[in-house]
This record gives sequence, structure tokens and C-alpha cells, in this order.
Amino acid sequence: MTELWHFSEDPSLGRFVPRDDKVWAIDGAHSWLYWFPRDCPRTCFWADAETTDDDVERWLDGDRDRHVAVIETSWLERLRSVRLYAYRMPPGPFEIVEDDRFYIASTPVDAIERVELGDLLARHAEAGNELRIAPSLYPLWDRVISTTLDFSGIRLRNAVRT
Repeated sequence: MTELWHFSEDPSLGRFVPRDDKVWAIDGAHSWLYWFPRDCPRTCFWADAETTDDDVERWLDGDRDRHVAVIETSWLERLRSVRLYAYRMPPGPFEIVEDDRFYIASTPVDAIERVELGDLLARHAEAGNELRIAPSLYPLWDRVISTTLDFSGIRLRNAVRT
């Protein structure tokens, strides 16, 4: 099974107790989707096997390996200053539930290790992720979801409506 992670701004976690009968984790390949402050709204997109060459050219500058994350201007300072921790989770209690990237456990889970992520802007840059800053996510989000790109919209309820 793949490596699983849970992200939090709380450095004191070690045991995760189900909330609404769930402990959530994400696979390592998609962990970059969570290198943000917890409540930060973001639109992320990338190519998958079904993404057309036209969408790769238009949205990813022709680079099928590019990952793009967009946050709102008001979250930039919080992204720069947040202390975020990645908790590596044991795969045993988890089952895949959605999009081949999200996993849940219905019992308490003890993390294997905790890693402080440090400078999140640098982490994205080192991973080769493109990070964009926009006044509002919704104009872009509405266009991205109509493409053949794979995408994720996290905490969009906190995004500015224009």
C-alpha cells in the first residue's frame, strides 16, 4: 500500500480519533494538495491519463507533469508563516474511499512519525509545483472543472465570492 499522510497545524497529535466515524489520510503522491494552512481555500489541477493534449497545452504550458495550486491573495501571508506538520500514518487501518487518493479509517490511528514541513513556499518550489496567487478562486475554478484536467478544490467555502 502507498504511504499515507495527515496534515495539521497541531504539533501535539499522535493519536487520531475518528471524527464523524472517520480518520482521513491522503496518499503521498497527492500530499502536496495539503501543503497549505488548514482553512486556506485552494484550487489545484494537474494532468492525468484522460487529460487531452489541448488542455495540457492550454493549462499546463504543455507539461503533463506540472502541478498547479492557486490560493487567494489574502492567504499569502498565512502560507508564509504557518507551521504545518505531516503525520505519516500506518496503512493497515485505512481503506481507499475516493479518487484513488483519499483514505479513511474508522478506528483510532496512531501516527508513525511527525514531520514539520517548514517553509511551504520553498516546499512547493522544490517539488516543482507552480503556485499562483489570485484575488478570487471562483472564476478560475469554474473554468478548470469544465476541462479534462484532474483537479481538487479544498476549503472553497472559505473563498471570496466575486
